[in-house]
Amino acid sequence: MEGTDVGDAGMDADVVIAGAGATGLMLACELRLAGVEVVVTDRLAGRTGESRAGGMHARTLEVLDQRGVLDRFLAAGERQPVSHFSGLWLDFDESESRHIYPLNLPQSAIEQLLEEWAAGLGVRVRWLSEVSGIRQDGAGVNVDLSTAPAPLRARYLVGCDGGRSAVRKLSGIAFPGTPATMTGLLGDVRLPGLPEDYIFMRRCHGGHVSVFALEPGWHRIITSEFDRVPDRDEPATFEQLQESLIRLAGTDWGMCDPRWVSRFSDAARQAARYREGRVLLAGDAAHIHYPSGGQGLNVGVQDAVNLGWKLASVVRGEAPDTLLDSYHDERHAVGARVLRNVQAQVALVRPGPQTDALRDVFASLVEFEDVNRYLRGMLTALDIRYPADGDHALAGRRVPDADLKTPEGTTRLHELLHAARPVLLDLRGSADVAAAAEGWAGRVDLVEARSEDDHWPVPGCGEIPAPAALLVRPDGHVAWAAATDGAPDTTALRTALTTWFGAALPR
Repeated sequence: MEGTDVGDAGMDADVVIAGAGATGLMLACELRLAGVEVVVTDRLAGRTGESRAGGMHARTLEVLDQRGVLDRFLAAGERQPVSHFSGLWLDFDESESRHIYPLNLPQSAIEQLLEEWAAGLGVRVRWLSEVSGIRQDGAGVNVDLSTAPAPLRARYLVGCDGGRSAVRKLSGIAFPGTPATMTGLLGDVRLPGLPEDYIFMRRCHGGHVSVFALEPGWHRIITSEFDRVPDRDEPATFEQLQESLIRLAGTDWGMCDPRWVSRFSDAARQAARYREGRVLLAGDAAHIHYPSGGQGLNVGVQDAVNLGWKLASVVRGEAPDTLLDSYHDERHAVGARVLRNVQAQVALVRPGPQTDALRDVFASLVEFEDVNRYLRGMLTALDIRYPADGDHALAGRRVPDADLKTPEGTTRLHELLHAARPVLLDLRGSADVAAAAEGWAGRVDLVEARSEDDHWPVPGCGEIPAPAALLVRPDGHVAWAAATDGAPDTTALRTALTTWFGAALPR
């Protein structure tokens, strides 16, 4: 794979990524697919093996499918036909996505699979390399590493280095939000006395307990106690988890053989801005929250997919630097919504008669399909709609994975995105569409096809008529779409092409 010639410009890489977790690795893969040279650093000595997050929701599974690597994740995990909002169960609608059911897969396994994919693309991780200094100028950024005698020089730096991000702090980006009001402990343990093998959440006096199966013989146990806020640097121990479980549930179910114990809280903070010049933030470096609904890892991976193609276009000189501002505009709003829905979930589990009444009302509301649809769309991220020109129902939304017929045979729409390139899909054989896109021939893939279905399901909209043509960004969101009736608005198409993929090349 050819990359930018960084050596001639005195660069060590086009992009330095701080943090080799799921967000950083996904970003590295996105950049390498676009031919961008990256260096990934991490302060740790290597993989810890800690399971951490428990899986992936529908939209994250879709973006992995868009890159052609989903099968390796599905082979390692297990589908779970359940999801919840603060312990209130939600129903799924299989028409909304081919991958609507969450995948139960520990973060440690997710990161291992992402690292293997990244290695195949030429990415290597520099462990024991914490960012200790940042200096920007008009052409690039110097990145000091704690264990390196000389700084790395790159065009851009992306901080994917967690909630205590050194990159965020060194860049002077504020991290406002709300402090912790409770403490949570979690551990991967054996529970020989658990009466049944099932997922559940139990509200108790003082907090709540959650238990779910990880793999045969092992469970994830989570305790949350309100109005107990220890020092954030206090280590979490198995004994503390055991004592917390006994206080809440009256038993520890014979808990033993801990593989991992950690602490968390309901502190909710978000970076005031996701970009400071040549420095950008993604994942937990940009937002932290209580882990209700299992959204954290998913939001980070989706941050990376939104940022990757934009950063690659700028590095390659195809799009102006201002394209990176759209990363903040789009993803900051998504992160803010996640923080709000998590805070609402925390409020719904707080002990007390007022919350009991609130949960009763909320439980009755969840039984309405419109409410159920709204909540599952929010948790799965299938309903995200970025600001976009035009009034077509697909504009700004993630594109459905429609079945298509092409001259080469049948395919799925998401398969057209394996190369992480934009796609202009012409479903009516319009010569006007092809002519309008001639100036972007080397940057946008023009595909002629026919939809197998007359209508496409769109979360938040229901079924809509299949469009006549659409411009799909590499992250799977629609930049422009034409309705089936009337001639396509090629002026709007050229505007969208210019906005997202730079000016047309001269003919």
